[in-house]
Formats: sequence, C-alpha cells, structure tokens
Amino acid sequence: MNLEKSQSKKIFVLGGDGFCGWPTSLHLSNIGHDVVIIDNLSRRNIDNELEAGSLTPIQPMGTRLEAWKENTGKKIGFYNIDIAEDYDQFLQVIQSEQPDAIVHFAEQRSAPYSMKSPKHKRYTVNNNLNATHNVLCAIVDSGLDIHLVHLGTMGVYGYGTAGMKIPEGYLDVEVQTESGDRVEQQILYPTNPGSVYHMTKSQDQLLFQYYNKNDSVRITDLHQGIVWGTNTEETKMDERLINRFDYDGDYGTVLNRFLMQAAVGYPITVHGTGGQTRAFIHIQDTVRCVELAIANAPAREERVMIFNQMTETHRVNDLAQLVSKLTGGEIAYVSNPRKEAAKNDLHVKNDLFLSKGLNPTTLDNGLLQEVTEVAGKYAHRADHSKIPATSTWTKEQKPGVPEAKEESSV
Repeated sequence: MNLEKSQSKKIFVLGGDGFCGWPTSLHLSNIGHDVVIIDNLSRRNIDNELEAGSLTPIQPMGTRLEAWKENTGKKIGFYNIDIAEDYDQFLQVIQSEQPDAIVHFAEQRSAPYSMKSPKHKRYTVNNNLNATHNVLCAIVDSGLDIHLVHLGTMGVYGYGTAGMKIPEGYLDVEVQTESGDRVEQQILYPTNPGSVYHMTKSQDQLLFQYYNKNDSVRITDLHQGIVWGTNTEETKMDERLINRFDYDGDYGTVLNRFLMQAAVGYPITVHGTGGQTRAFIHIQDTVRCVELAIANAPAREERVMIFNQMTETHRVNDLAQLVSKLTGGEIAYVSNPRKEAAKNDLHVKNDLFLSKGLNPTTLDNGLLQEVTEVAGKYAHRADHSKIPATSTWTKEQKPGVPEAKEESSV
C-alpha cells in the first residue's frame, strides 16, 4: 500500500545493487519513499573475479533504473561511491540529499568468500568495518537526525544454544558485587562468530552501541537469517528488474543452492552430516522487514533496536530431503569446508517483527517450485565447476566436492 505524502521519506540504500539491496530499493520506492542507491558495484567486480556470475541475467545499473521508471513512473537516484574509502564524497551527498533514513547493506556478505585467503579476509575486514564506521561518522558529521537501519546476521551468535531462545539483542544478567549485592543488568547477547565475515558483523554491534551512546544516533540492527527465494513482487514486473540468483560455492545460500542444483541435474550437496540448524527468511519478507524497521524507528534517547529478522529454523539435511522429494534430485554428502559442529540446535525469538505486523512467509512448495523454475529457465548459464564450495576455513577442512560417481549424473 502506498504511503501518504507526509509519511514518505528520503532513503539511502547503501549496497542497493545487491541480492537484498536491489529488491529492497524497489519495494521502498514502490510504496512511496524517495530512494537513492549508493553502491560501488563491487559485487559485480567479485563476479568477474570468481568467474561465476548470477544465474539470472543482471542488467547494468542504468538499464535497471530506466526499466523501473518505465514500469512505475518512479525514479530511483544512484551514486557510484565506495563508502569504505570515499568518506568526503559520501558526506557531501548526505549533506546535499539530506536523507531521513539510511539502509546499510554495503558489506561483503559471504562467509566462504571471507575465508578464501588472507587477501579475502583482509578485504572483508577493511571493507565492512570501514564502511560501517564511515556511515556512523558521516551521520554525526552531517549534523542531521538520520535513522540507520543495518542488515546484520543471525550468524553473529554462532549456531549453538544455551538451552534458551536467542533473545533480540539483549540478555538479562545478574551480577554479584563484592559486598554481596545482586545487580540486574542487560548486556548485548554474546557473539560467537563462525567466519571473518561474521566477525565483522559482531564488531558492527559495538560500533552501533558506541555511536548510539555517545552521539544518540538512532539505529536499528537487523540480525537476518539465511535468505531464500529470488524475486519479489517488484522484481517480477520486468525481466530487466530480475534479482540476483547466486549459485556458486561462495555466494549461493544453502536452500537456493539446493534448488538450483536439482534444477540443473547436479547432486544436492550436503556439507558434513547436514545436522546444522539454520534460521531462514524469504526475500519478500526481507524487504517487508526493512519497511517495518523504517516505519518503527527508535527515538534519539533509545538504545539500539535489535530485531531477529527470520521466520523459521530448519536442519540442513531436512531441507535437502525436502528438495529431493520435490524435484527428484539426488543428495550427495560431501566434506564440510567450514570449521563447525557437525550438529546443532537453534532457537530464536522473533517477536518484535511479528508485533509490528509481519505476516511471515514460510517454506511452501509453491514458492520452492518458483525458485526451481527460475533456476531451470536459466540453467544454461550455470558453470558446473563453480557449484561446489571450495573455500575452506582451515587447512584441516576439505572442499565440499561430490565424489566422481555423483559427478557422472551431471
């Protein structure tokens, strides 16, 4: 539903060319916000580096924006800026455009990519931490009251459980003083990152906590689960607006990867036992959650608002079985390139988004079939050599490559 003019905001979407950023930009524009994308197109450069582009054909940014204007009559602005490096230019754009909110997707988002080599580890840290700090610093430097909405990850918490649901950001604790008094406090829920990428997102939390405490910056941090699905209502309007579909071992998210593998006749590769439990969210809910976060901004005197942005949890092996049953694909159990427990449980609270009006999209055969159909339509674009996960966490782990007998079915 379109917003009243009085409710319309000017919103920067940092990283608006990416898998989550692009559909979010279109959705916010479609409901009546004035959207400006800031992106240095680094994800496209990583495609060139990995020689593994999106399974779906991604048009140049100019073509995407023109197609959006043709279909809706709405204009989305665009600046090509590296916010991790070009602070002065970024600040200048903030001062001239004066956004009400900034949605921050501008971080290297792949755990496997962050573990490929020392170079990739250093790039991920340099890019992600500098980008986040520059955004916070520029908001303060501008003197404007800007609400920052950041896309974090459930992965900052690791994948263990303390016999309780992971709360939304804060943990109630009790401290005993030297005099024996018991004092109740709330602290950030302890992080337990599983990769260099997740480590940067853990550090983001401390940057947010500091700038919120010191400068009263209004911040919402969205700890998102693994995104599945490809298209949203907006990206379906025109093939030129189609969203990314990453299928390679570095950027392909687990459920999308399973559906794509089945669609192209490649084994459904389960890392290790498949006993890992993960949190999931559909891409349509991602854009809806960002909309709700913007509409429910914290006040300046409030602490950082943290939402667990997920709708359900599933064990990886169960997903593989579901996809196999749906598609007839064969499952292959391969080495786990990650350094993680073979099995874990995961219990997560997500009450805040439900209280704000989110009607969750859960695993549905129709939606799974939709992803499979997209994968099948563009199967000819797949490079099968890029499908396995080959980035290993340490020298002790091995790449997740199917045995030769499975490869014969490709």
